Amino acid sequence: MIADLLPIIDKFTNKRIMVVGDMIADIYLEGTISRVSREAPVLVLAYAGETMVPGGGANVVHNVAVLAGYVNAAGVIGEDAAGRELVALLKDKHTDTTGLIIDPARPTITKTRITAGGQATVRQQVVRIDRESQALLDKEIEDLLLAHIQNSIVDMDGVILSDYGCRVITPQIIEHTIERCKAMDIPCIVDSRYNVLNFKGATIIKQNEAEAAAAVGIDIKDKKSLLAAGQELEKRLTARAVLITRGAQGMTLFGEAGTVTHIPVTNISEVYDVSGAGDTVVAVMALALAAGAAVADAARLANAAAGVVVRKLGTATAKPEELKNAVRQYYGSGRSNSEGIEYL
Repeated sequence: MIADLLPIIDKFTNKRIMVVGDMIADIYLEGTISRVSREAPVLVLAYAGETMVPGGGANVVHNVAVLAGYVNAAGVIGEDAAGRELVALLKDKHTDTTGLIIDPARPTITKTRITAGGQATVRQQVVRIDRESQALLDKEIEDLLLAHIQNSIVDMDGVILSDYGCRVITPQIIEHTIERCKAMDIPCIVDSRYNVLNFKGATIIKQNEAEAAAAVGIDIKDKKSLLAAGQELEKRLTARAVLITRGAQGMTLFGEAGTVTHIPVTNISEVYDVSGAGDTVVAVMALALAAGAAVADAARLANAAAGVVVRKLGTATAKPEELKNAVRQYYGSGRSNSEGIEYL
């Protein structure tokens, strides 16, 4: 197993991946608890600092870049401070940001998490404030984004469509991108929170259990319902494979010729934060497939990478050496179930 997986990670270097998606700025505003307010029964936080990290599709971009891939980011940002800082963060990771189209009428999508803690307490999220537009994408902006995809995709080894439901991934962008990937015979990986049935014909569909259940109207509560949901998704979307991530239960891959492979979670005892783990999964899947890996091996690597990032707070990434160490630790452990269980 290790002999098969480790060389794939080395081949990630300079693989060219385009990420088309909802580019989100995740802002963490930290405070320390000072007292209870006189105005209302709420805590007063003394400002302690503020950081921004790439979120949503931008986190997928960040993950690809950290894993040594060349990444082309395509999406929409606002003409605002959050957009400028997000572009600067991605450029610092040697990302091509020419596909981030500025829409003056649309704010950069931001998710501001206010966290609080004290010297003897664990820092916790108090509230999250989201800023985004639910208006349809302007036709001129959509045309500019489509033109960038058209001009740049010819140089790519794979594409990720990261749809967080912010109305940037329009039907025209979906259809054009998937058709271009088919014509060029490169993998197209889809992660869509609410509208996965719109992505018919993509190579790989990634969903978590709740998303998959909602998409096909099947309550996933046991092995039977999981199999029914995964097979129905694969059938409706004519995908090469469907990967359903299942939290503490690992992942289940619905592959070609009706094969179903369960990939157990790597380390449930050290989970701190699952934020952004799905972004890591699709980033690794795209890089692995671009490097020539079989779908099942790509999923195993994605599972190992997810096991790395959930041990970190906030939206996080896995470095190549961290991923290699996870592969050595888990798939070299000699566990009888480490290669997955085939459900026939």
